[in-house]
Amino acid sequence: MNAPAQAANTQGLLTEVAEQLGGPLPEELAAALRQVPRHQFLPETIWVRDGQGGYQHINRSTDPDEWMAAAYADQTLVTQFTDGLPTSSASMPSMVLRMLQLTEVTAPERTRQQPFKAIELGTGTGFNAALLCALLGQGTLTTVELDPVLAEQSERNLKAAGYAPTVVQGDAAKGCPGPAPYARVLATFSVDQIPPAWIAQTAPGGRIVTPWTSAWCCYGTLALTVSASGTAQGRFHDFASFMPMRPSSEPETAHSPHAHAIAAEEAKSATALSPWAVAGGDLDVEFHLGLTVPGAFFSWDTTGEHAPVRLCIEDATSASWATVDYDGTHTTEFTVTQTGPRRLWDEIAAAYASWTNNGRPGVDRHGLTVHADGRHTLWLDSPDHTLDPSAEGRAKISKNP
Repeated sequence: MNAPAQAANTQGLLTEVAEQLGGPLPEELAAALRQVPRHQFLPETIWVRDGQGGYQHINRSTDPDEWMAAAYADQTLVTQFTDGLPTSSASMPSMVLRMLQLTEVTAPERTRQQPFKAIELGTGTGFNAALLCALLGQGTLTTVELDPVLAEQSERNLKAAGYAPTVVQGDAAKGCPGPAPYARVLATFSVDQIPPAWIAQTAPGGRIVTPWTSAWCCYGTLALTVSASGTAQGRFHDFASFMPMRPSSEPETAHSPHAHAIAAEEAKSATALSPWAVAGGDLDVEFHLGLTVPGAFFSWDTTGEHAPVRLCIEDATSASWATVDYDGTHTTEFTVTQTGPRRLWDEIAAAYASWTNNGRPGVDRHGLTVHADGRHTLWLDSPDHTLDPSAEGRAKISKNP
């Protein structure tokens, strides 16, 4: 691509990003985006959403104009499928840049702590690593990628674009202790617990930024500051949905709660709480439920086999499940069935009541403290206002990751 075409494509992307973020980027971030050509970090075939719940592939050789337009659009591009599922992606540029803002890697922030070293967890295509190199300078960045194929390809991409961070093939959950401590730790995938290595490898006063996920809701970004005592504390922010961290080895196959709970006693009751209130797409409440009822996840059954509409709730780590049925007529009362060691609907209803009693807080009113012993304490507004999940949820939250 010639220089004028590159400049035009990047300017179009900057315009889209500014619209998404509600204003222009700080000049240092805009300059980094102008310097790093996004298309050089993409494979020959990329996948975009087809608007029908699936993906449409675009090949650079057969559809060069469409491929290039996708490369410089403010959208997420899937770059790898494994066993039919997307396992790596080039994130939406506006979200990448917003995370860089939150990570505080612009020049005024870097002067606060020297030497300023950073680690990126999840190299992917290498595009984000290139932006970090453009912002921080060569020799300051370590980037870790679990997938050996992606690690090799991203290193080639970075070299071709003129950047040379230290690329490490390994488990991002373990960080990279060699160059530590780091002033900034930035993950490009979502987690539901902060790995201890990340805190241990962060310098006092350093910052950890990571997308967040839960079994109930994959959403939000967490920014933590690490103290000299080894405690990390900070707030969640209302943006981003990233793929979850991939394990370094195949996890044990989760059993089906229904399969193991057939013989368990089923408790039936009625509820006035609408299933759509807790699982209908309101990210504020779904984020809160994901934090306070950990391990619980949901799906909708609209086949009509059991009820006109059924909300199914399960816990993958125990033989617990619940269903909430809408009979097609009544919108003020729903039939609940629960079984297993956790009464999942009771936990969800209690967490929903807590959310409403606290003024229906948005994502950014939630915070997290990770103690030196690995315990995770959730809070609202300030660390003094801790959230109180159910006993079962509290046990999950407090576990060492």
